[in-house]
Parts: sequence; C-alpha cells; structure tokens
Amino acid sequence: MRKISFLFFLLTAITTFSWGQNLDDYLIQAGEKNPELQAYYHEYLASLEKAPQVGNLPDPELTMGVFFSPMQRWMGNQVADFKLMQMFPWFGTLGEKKEEANLLSHARYQLFLDAKNKLFYQVKSTYFEIYQTQKEIQIQKQFLEHLEQFERLALAKFKSGSNEKSTGMPGMGSSESGMSGVLDIRIQYLEKENEILTLKENLKPLQIKFNQLLNREINEQISSLDSLEPSQLLWDKNVLLDSIHSQNPMLASFDTQMAALDQQEQIAKLQGRPMLGAGIEYMPFQPRPESGMMMGGKDMVMPMVSLSLPIYRKKTNSRIKETEYLREATLLKKEKEENMLAMEWANAIRDFEDASRKIDLYQEQMELVHQNNRLQLSYFQTNSKSIESVVSSHHQMLQIQLSQLRMIVQQHKSLALLESLGTGTPIN
Repeated sequence: MRKISFLFFLLTAITTFSWGQNLDDYLIQAGEKNPELQAYYHEYLASLEKAPQVGNLPDPELTMGVFFSPMQRWMGNQVADFKLMQMFPWFGTLGEKKEEANLLSHARYQLFLDAKNKLFYQVKSTYFEIYQTQKEIQIQKQFLEHLEQFERLALAKFKSGSNEKSTGMPGMGSSESGMSGVLDIRIQYLEKENEILTLKENLKPLQIKFNQLLNREINEQISSLDSLEPSQLLWDKNVLLDSIHSQNPMLASFDTQMAALDQQEQIAKLQGRPMLGAGIEYMPFQPRPESGMMMGGKDMVMPMVSLSLPIYRKKTNSRIKETEYLREATLLKKEKEENMLAMEWANAIRDFEDASRKIDLYQEQMELVHQNNRLQLSYFQTNSKSIESVVSSHHQMLQIQLSQLRMIVQQHKSLALLESLGTGTPIN
C-alpha cells in the first residue's frame, strides 16, 4: 500500500510539471505531510479492513455443561454435554456484504482524492499569491529608483534655474515650479515606501499559511517562481465541463455510494431469508450397575442442524425502505454537487477569459505608455513639460505593470481551480 501511495504522489508530481519544479516539490510535501490529507488517507486504509470483517462466517458457538451429579439415562450415567454449532447466512449474503464494503472503501478513496485536489489548489493559490506579492514589491522598488532619478533631474534643473535667475540670465523655467515638482516626488516616494512595507506585512501571513499547508515551521524559507507567463486554455470550455462531470472525485464517490446502496438493499433481502446451522453434540456416559451387570457407558455423538425462521418481516421491509430513502438523498446530493461544479467552472472560465483579455489590453497600453514616457522626458529636457508630467507618465506605467501582474496570477489561479474540479492534472 505504501508503494501505491508513493507511486500516486510521484505521478502527481510529474503531471504538474508545467507549474515549475519548486511548486512540484511543495505539492509532494503537502501530499505527504498535510495532516488533513493524511487523515483522509488513513480513513481509506481503515475502510480496506472492513471487507475481511464482513466477508467471513460468524464465529462458531461452543456450549459445555457438566453434571455435578451424573444424570441417569438408559445408556448410562451422563456426566457432561458438549455442543458445537456453526451458523451460515443465506447463500450469497457474505459475498454481497464484502462487495458492499469494497464499494464503500472505494467511495472513501474518492473522498481522499477530492481532499487532495482541494489541498493542491490551496497550495497553488497561496503560492501564486506569494509570487504576486513579491513581484509587486519588486515593481514598486523599481519605481522608487525611477523617482530617485527624477528627483535628481528636478533638483539639477531647479539649481540651474536658480543660478540663471541670480546672474540675470533668462531662465528656461520657473524655479518655484521646479521645487514644487521635487517636493511632489518626495511625497510620492514616501507613499510608495509605505506601500512596500504594507506588502511585506501582507507577505508574512501568506508564508505562514503556505507552510502550515505543508505542515512545516511557519518561518521556513519558501522558494518562489522566477516569473509567471500568460497562459492559454487549450481545452474547449464545454468539453472541459463534461470532463469535470466525468472525472470529479465527489461525483464518483456518489456513484459508488449508489452502488453500495444497491448492495445494501440486496443484503436486506438476503437477511430476510433463513439462516442455516450445522453442528455436533457430544454426550459422554459412564456405565452403571444394573442387576449385577455394568450397563451402558458408550458415549453418544449426534449431528445437529438448525434453521432460523424470519417471520418478523417488518424489520426487513424497513431496511429496504431505508436504502430507498438513502438512494434518493444521494441522488439529490449528487445533483447539488453537479450544480456547484458548474457554477465554479463558469466562474473560473469567466475569470480566466477576463484576465486574458485584460492582459492583451495592458500589453498594448504598455507599449503606448513607453512611447509617452520617452516623449515626456524629452519635453522635460526642453522645458516644454514639468517633472510632474514625467512622474505621472511613469506612475501610469507602474499601475499597468501591477494590473498585468494581477491578471497573470488570476489566469493561473483560474487554471488551478479548473484542475481541482477534475482529476487535478494540468489542462493548459
């Protein structure tokens, strides 16, 4: 069983290779160490032990009696009485019970797979959120470097304007407006520094959550992806929904439960039939004197059979009715689960397509903003524009970069959700 478990997680790691080697390693660690998933797995292992319990005959019954004073019988004095009896359920009952236990065990395994899918989605989603936060910090720091450059340019121009004014030479711009631009840059610099501190604080609970999912120390180091690229959904949307309905572990569990209920109904009918018993009775005798002669003394062995009489049919009919109600309840639960899966599929597809559309939009805007940045810097150097225009243009670039980053992460989280609804294997 441990070999099967190891092979299962190894295959999982191979099928998720598209996410990056670091994430693959984390998924394997989560599968091996997460307490909740391990609890599901051990419940499945426990369910495997049910079939041997119900598939065997009931224990034989041995009855022994000893007479303190031998009982006089025609064959002599009986000193004891031993009975051994074995009961046999109706033909096919044990096989049906064993099949039911195997089906319930398979249903438990499907619950384990569903828990594994949900855990892996949590790991992936948290991992992508950590990546997004780290990347946002990196982008914000790059913007701070630009602000430092713009501040130096604005100060140089301010000093140049002040010198020209003191020497009486015609200035190219207002020294007052130049100093205002410097102060505005410093205000933005402080604001961005505070945003970076906030992002770093937001990163801590994400790292703790990620390590807890892997059942590790909360401060353990987390490797991150170098970059996430825009992704594509290679499957047709409707085909993907059909695949989810056919491969989702919870739906498979409901199907298995339905089959188990069919077995329970058959078992209820079989238990309403007689039980057969076979056994043997042994009675030891002592010879006794009779008219001066020793009479009897020969032990007796008697084969025995028994037959139960299931004349009280109410409990049997009640068991059958119980399985019918449970079957209807299971069908309704499956229908509800199918509806929930369809809603999650629709939301994931909507988020993925929305992210894909916006990524293309932001890419086009970024090219235009790059051109505008060069123009604004050129205008500033020729005194046609103030430093505020240059900073505003670069701030616009910052917002586009952050928005594009969030949409790329949203793409990958949507794909991870779609994978968790099915078998957990990559679909991009």
